[in-house]
Amino acid sequence: MRHTVWIARHGNRLDFVNPEWFNTAKRPYDPPLSEDGFEQAKQLGQRLVGEGIRHIFASPFLRTVQTAVQVADALDLPIKLESGLSEWLNPEWMNTMPEKLPIEVLHEQYPRIDLSYTSRVIAHYPETSVEVLERTAETARRLTAEFTEDILLVGHGASVVGTTQGLVAGTPEVHASLCCLVKLVRQEQGWIMELNGDTSHLTETEDSIRFN
Repeated sequence: MRHTVWIARHGNRLDFVNPEWFNTAKRPYDPPLSEDGFEQAKQLGQRLVGEGIRHIFASPFLRTVQTAVQVADALDLPIKLESGLSEWLNPEWMNTMPEKLPIEVLHEQYPRIDLSYTSRVIAHYPETSVEVLERTAETARRLTAEFTEDILLVGHGASVVGTTQGLVAGTPEVHASLCCLVKLVRQEQGWIMELNGDTSHLTETEDSIRFN
């Protein structure tokens, strides 16, 4: 049976548009989407209508939750928050484990979040570049083994790369720009990548890929 995994990066983030936001933010390592990021997320949701997705998994960071909500609204699905899809917990980017909104608070704002789901993989601070790829690869393998219907993973630049490489043989180069789409399909010989960082659903795309 054909099994498809869609992998998306979050939309544009407020601190990319307004770097000064970081200086006064209560949770500086957990920025929300910017205004154009919300628009990108809506376009992502419209792109995925009719694709047969049955489960949506998202990193617990606010920007990925907000991106996943736009898709979940378009597809009328709940959202499972998965720590294994989290941002790269890079000590050069952040000096401590980033503070995020508790899941109960997120659920009050975004009731599509499924409170009964528990993360299959837990992200731990700090991480090396190798560790984040191993963590996200393991997440992809565990989720695809457990959930055999078509799924969507909403993550960050590093987790888009890591989840793809966790399934596709040969360590492929992945184009993980904002609100991009990767499409993986399981065939007899293994997973193949049918889309690599596709942004054709977006009216505006970034000129260069930023991971932080």
